[in-house]
Order: sequence, then structure tokens, then C-alpha cells
Amino acid sequence: MNSLTRRQALKLVAAGVALPAGLSLTGCATASRKGAGEVIVIGGGFGGSSTAKYLKRYSPDLNVTLIEPSKTYVTCPGSNWVIGGLAEMNEITQTYDGLNKRGVNVIHDMVKSADPAKQTITLASGKTLSYDRLVVSPGIDFKWDIHAGVNSATADVLPHAYKAGAQTLLLRDQLRAMPQGGTFAMIAPPNPFRCPPGPYERAAMVANYFSKHNKTAKILILDQKDKFSKQGLFMSGWETNYGQMIEWVSATDGGKLNSIDVANKAIDAEYGLVKADVINYIPPQKAGVLAATMGLTDAKGFCPIDPVTFESTIHKNIHVIGDASNAGSMPKSGHSATSQGKIVAANVVLSLAGQAPMSAKHVNTCYSLITNDYAISVAAVYDVIDGKIADVKGAGGVSDAKASAQDRKMEALYTRGWYKSITDEVWG
Repeated sequence: MNSLTRRQALKLVAAGVALPAGLSLTGCATASRKGAGEVIVIGGGFGGSSTAKYLKRYSPDLNVTLIEPSKTYVTCPGSNWVIGGLAEMNEITQTYDGLNKRGVNVIHDMVKSADPAKQTITLASGKTLSYDRLVVSPGIDFKWDIHAGVNSATADVLPHAYKAGAQTLLLRDQLRAMPQGGTFAMIAPPNPFRCPPGPYERAAMVANYFSKHNKTAKILILDQKDKFSKQGLFMSGWETNYGQMIEWVSATDGGKLNSIDVANKAIDAEYGLVKADVINYIPPQKAGVLAATMGLTDAKGFCPIDPVTFESTIHKNIHVIGDASNAGSMPKSGHSATSQGKIVAANVVLSLAGQAPMSAKHVNTCYSLITNDYAISVAAVYDVIDGKIADVKGAGGVSDAKASAQDRKMEALYTRGWYKSITDEVWG
């Protein structure tokens, strides 16, 4: 097997370049209490699956196990397209066949408990597994105790659709059953939350559906904050394509939510009392349940990590990536999680070989469709600055506010290309 020197490999990874198939990190053969290194990855989303894939790419002899309850994964990126009628569920559903073929041991089971001191996890099936390093990518969970009238059970009536799958279909079907001229109300969450542009792309996709099937319907966004990602681009795109169909209300201007009467679909906000036909309540968020169960979260509900290695600052030899981690300025997005997964995989391999970790720049790109042929985007580069993950000034940027219709159409093509590329990178 061919190999790269550590210096060559780290330059490639730091630049965001995946090591070619058949190449490994020279001198990074793992050494552990069991011979070949044992790494367990929990969570089969963007973060966990990319980590598992790149662990095997960087160190083919490493024993890598991915624990994920579901046999398929429905991506949150693209789920708004399903809601808006631009895609079907099968188009955003991934399998773990690619990881299996690459030598990752994929186990479809739930993690019941973990013992950081013994470096073991116990599965719901009763099996106990040992690890040298553990990577946890549990996604998000919701804070149901912030607003009166709602709880986890009411999500069956007021879908959040912020975990793609059944909730996506529930919200889609509620839109299709709305009366002509009805009102769709969204409660957008406070920071921090998964996918900062997500609620606003969703509003556009709902408007896309209404523009074809319910032209007199209204969309009201009651926001729990005063600004949002790509705000100017979104608002311009909404008006250009949908006129006054979408109304956004900031927290200061009345968006702050007091309570929801679920039975009567009535919203009590500073804005006033709102009756809606469909309510998309997106709750405040925290790290996934497993992160709290394992004692990895802080008082804010997310997981503090070392900004270079993403190792938990609470438990050694456990790395937390993706939406659950407190990754400084990096947004909670699929692209961020993928970037983190590749770098964490490299650092796990280096750590098991007794070598120093690498500090690499991370990247993120978020594309958002406003119509089938109109999209906007934001991109950024992140580095460890003064002990924190922060934006690299002058890197990245957003779509040109004065872009032509042809440019917006090209961005829509790039959006679909980005989705195909990143899902193939993670699960292919």
C-alpha cells in the first residue's frame, strides 16, 4: 500500500483535501491495549458517518464501529425541498452500504449507557463494546420547557420537522390539507440551533408550494431573535418571488412567543393572538439526549470541546462533533459536521499513534433554495484563534445582493450539485 509522510498528509487534510484511496498516514499504525486500535463512532449523520469513513481511509487497519439505530438516514439538508414539493423522500434518504463496503462495522442498535472510566459502551441489545477512542455525533434534542402549551407529544400536531423523516412528511401533508387563503405560522427558534438558514429556506419552500396550489395563503414567521443568516438575501428573494406572502416579525417587534393553545391552534405572542391553520413550532435546542446521558453537556445544554481535537473537556478520549458540540463560530450544519469529522478522524489516528494533533482550518457552506431556479449561499472558513474556533476574516462570503436572475439560477444548480457531492462524500 502506498503512503504519505505525516507532513504531506496533514497539509492535505488541513487544506480540506481528502486523502486519496489507497493512501494512509505513514507511521500512524495504531497501537492500543488490544493490538489494532478500536474506535467507536456513535451517530450515523453527516458528522458520524464522515468520521467513520475517513478513519478507515486514513488508517485502513483500524477497527471502526459505527453505532446507529436506523438503517437509513434522512438528511435535513434537502428536507425543505420535500416540504415545498421540489423533491421526494427517497431523494434525500441515505444508506450505510458504502460504509460497510469500506470496512466499517455498522451496528444498528441504541446506546444504553457509557462508562468513560472503563472506556466501554453498552447497547440496548445488552452487548458491551470497548474503545480506545469514542466519537459522539448525537445531533440535537429540544427544550420543551420554554413555552407554555407545548411538549414532545404536541409535535404530532404541531410538527417541528427539524429531524428529517416522519416529521417532514407530517408538515408536508398538513400544508396540502390547508384551506385556501389559510395561514401558515412558523415559530423560529432562538440561537443556537441546527442550520441557521433552515427556517427561512423552509418559509420560501412553503411559499413555493402555495404559489402553485394556494395563492392567497399567508406565511407568518414569529422569530425568537432579531436577525438571521443571509437575512437581506432571503427577504429580497421572498419579495422578488412571492410578493408580500411572507411576513417576518423579529423578537423585538412582537415575535416573542408566550404560549400556544394547541387544540385551537392559537398562538399568544407579543405580536398579538394569532390563529393559524398550520403551526410549525421549532423549539429551542440542545445537544442530543445521548450527550446529556453520557455527561458530556454543560449548563447551556451543549458539549464543550477542545477546539483543535474536539475532545470533550469533561471526559478524556471522547470526541464530540456536529450539532451537539460547542464549536465556537462554526454553525450547526451538515457541512460543518462533515468538515469536523474528517479532521477528527485524522487526529484520532495521530493520537493512537502517540503523535501530536494537527490544527486545521474548517469550512462550511450553506446553500438555500428560494425557488426551483433561485438560490443563495454563504460560505466561511474557520481557524483556532486565541483558543477558540473563529471566522477567518476575509475568507468566504455571501451571494452578491445584486446578482442577476441567471446567477441565481446557477446557484440553484450549485445547490443541487453541493447536495449530491457532500452526500456522496459522506455515504458513498
